[in-house]
Amino acid sequence: MSEKIAMFSKYPDVVEVNQLREMLGGISRKLAYKLLADNEIRSVRIGRTYKIPKACIIEYLLGEEMCHIKIF
Repeated sequence: MSEKIAMFSKYPDVVEVNQLREMLGGISRKLAYKLLADNEIRSVRIGRTYKIPKACIIEYLLGEEMCHIKIF
């Protein structure tokens, strides 16, 4: 798990949509909002702004459908 966290070490623990887009390889703004709205990536919405814990992005990338790595 520490290797996965290291690849996002330059990002804060809680990111916003533009940082999420960068972290996922430059995905479109529309796709980023769809992932958040569909709760594919867990987040907190404060007013009109999404706050996304870095851990939730890593969780999304390591989803059970994608791999079978036990991280805990």
